[in-house]
Amino acid sequence: MLPEPIHLKLELEDETVVGVTPIIGYIYRGIEKAGELNPFRNNVFLVERICGICSFTHALCYCEAVEKLMQVEVPPRARFIRLCWSELSRIHSHLLWLGLFADAMGFESLFMQCWRAREIILDISEMTAGHRIIQSTSIIGGIRRDIDKEMAKEVEHKLSDFKELMDNTVSPTVYNDPTIKRRTVGKGMLSKEQANLLGAVGPILRGSGVPLDIRQTGYAAYKETGFEPIVESDGDCYARTIVRLREIYQSRELILKALSLMPEGDISVTVRGNPPEGEMIHRAEQPRGEVVYYIKGNGTRNLDRLRVRTPTFANIPPLLTMLPGCELADVPVITLSIDPCIACTER
Repeated sequence: MLPEPIHLKLELEDETVVGVTPIIGYIYRGIEKAGELNPFRNNVFLVERICGICSFTHALCYCEAVEKLMQVEVPPRARFIRLCWSELSRIHSHLLWLGLFADAMGFESLFMQCWRAREIILDISEMTAGHRIIQSTSIIGGIRRDIDKEMAKEVEHKLSDFKELMDNTVSPTVYNDPTIKRRTVGKGMLSKEQANLLGAVGPILRGSGVPLDIRQTGYAAYKETGFEPIVESDGDCYARTIVRLREIYQSRELILKALSLMPEGDISVTVRGNPPEGEMIHRAEQPRGEVVYYIKGNGTRNLDRLRVRTPTFANIPPLLTMLPGCELADVPVITLSIDPCIACTER
């Protein structure tokens, strides 16, 4: 089962894949053109709809691009809370993926346990942002909702329950179950050299031994948290799974650290002055990998150009390298190992 309509035309010899051609374009929505027709402030709500699962990171990347272009200084407290919501999105995205990945292998009990753990994260998102999936809390100049001390304590309590559930159910299964290893170890191989050459991003790149994560650039408050990327070197489906599993635990620690370090103060600044003029590129690390935003302003309320490069677009060429030589039964598992988001890719 694939959760989105990616069309792969396969060439087979008996049960072995010898060639693959992607066919895309089924769910084009014209979002980039809409970004030129809307006032630039309204585009925050538009880009959140590129992908619901990655919505906060889309909004964050767009807001930071506009803020850099307009030379707006975001309050430190807002930067730390932005990090918290980014990592909550990463956890629930990885658990959603892991559940679907297990379902593709027929592992229904793991599917249910992953989504059971994800519910705790969605409860935290609803408590802090007012919404389970699309938080819609980033604005140009900061954020629209605060996380007070009482709420922060409740977040810490829920994250403790979350870790206990992960330790007792999901993690031991992923690390020890022989069925998962038979379906993933040695499947969908992508070497370090291939990952670099083909422009892989996110867990696909780090699962092949490349320690590259855009959070290392220090956007939001990642510079203050001492972030280091998670890396596995085997380059197969199992390595990519372990990268995501370890990132779930790392994201939990980053949220706790951000809550302990964030200073008191304002959560936004009033943005005044002329609308953005000039060009700006900004990058952020979504759960699936690096997203790139390009904006071009002309000094009016509307942008001349909005361009988005999503991580799945970058990971399709590596996928086409992984599939030839595999058995037909492994195609769904290998394809899901890149966590494809076709809605993001086609926009």
